Amino acid sequence: MKPSLKKILTIAIPILISIGLVWYSLSKVPLSQIIEEAKQANYWWILVSVVCLNLSHLSRAYRWLFMLEPMGYNVKFGNSIMAVFATYLINYGIPRSGEVARATILTNYEDVPFEKGFGTIVSERIADMIVMLGIIGITLILQFEFIVQFFSDKLSANIFVILGAGILLFGLLFLIFRKSNYFLVNKIRVFISGLIEGALSIFKMKKKWAFIGHTLFIWGMYVLMFYTTTFAFESLHGIPFAAVLIGFISASFSVAATNGGTGAYPAAVYAAFSIFGVAKDPTFTFGWVLWGSQTLMIIVLGGLSLLYLPIYNRK
Repeated sequence: MKPSLKKILTIAIPILISIGLVWYSLSKVPLSQIIEEAKQANYWWILVSVVCLNLSHLSRAYRWLFMLEPMGYNVKFGNSIMAVFATYLINYGIPRSGEVARATILTNYEDVPFEKGFGTIVSERIADMIVMLGIIGITLILQFEFIVQFFSDKLSANIFVILGAGILLFGLLFLIFRKSNYFLVNKIRVFISGLIEGALSIFKMKKKWAFIGHTLFIWGMYVLMFYTTTFAFESLHGIPFAAVLIGFISASFSVAATNGGTGAYPAAVYAAFSIFGVAKDPTFTFGWVLWGSQTLMIIVLGGLSLLYLPIYNRK
């Protein structure tokens, strides 16, 4: 594939997916209905949600300094903050491109070599992934009977046979990967080993407990951001916390897979909340309002960050 065509597809495919998901969302609940429901929301709770999200971003920017300091780079906290906000804004264009821009900002304004800056971002993403897996694990433990019953009602027995076969196949592939010396297998093995090494390197930091504390705080604020928004809608009062956790997990994956969750965010929330029988209209409205408040904040603060970076570093 030609590089120019690949670049076009990289930009076009996520945008087309987002457009399709926006259409799907609005086909479920008309825009006029969403606007009407949104007018009745308590926006003080939305403000609390936005504050929680801001605190998580500030904590992420401060946590980044713990990884740069051992390499001899005393990065200004202001540059770290603006780089983080710029990352989220740029991700609305091409998913995950913001991480490259974030490392580039440090290269331009703090003389941190790109590969080192990007390496720290990969390491912190590993830490984030571990916490996310922990949240998924806690959710599965707390709602194990409910989840098993749900899938038992929805799926046929053949699905469980296929699932069992899949687990056995995965175990077989794992054994092959451990024993084989094939080139591709070695590359995958080295990649996985690097991920594990990157994760374990966190415990070798001078301020590892501060790093771990900030990581837990970041994700705690993410969950709190999602949970507090439910109080803004009277029809969502009393929603099970399990629904909040599953909705949060589903929405988080939608953000990672698309342009900042455009179109995907409310659809992901609907998919999760519908499991618990939550009404369709407030569910989609909740998703759009929560995503909209996050997006507005990122556009404002991310845009200001990109504009102010050269002024802040003019010397």
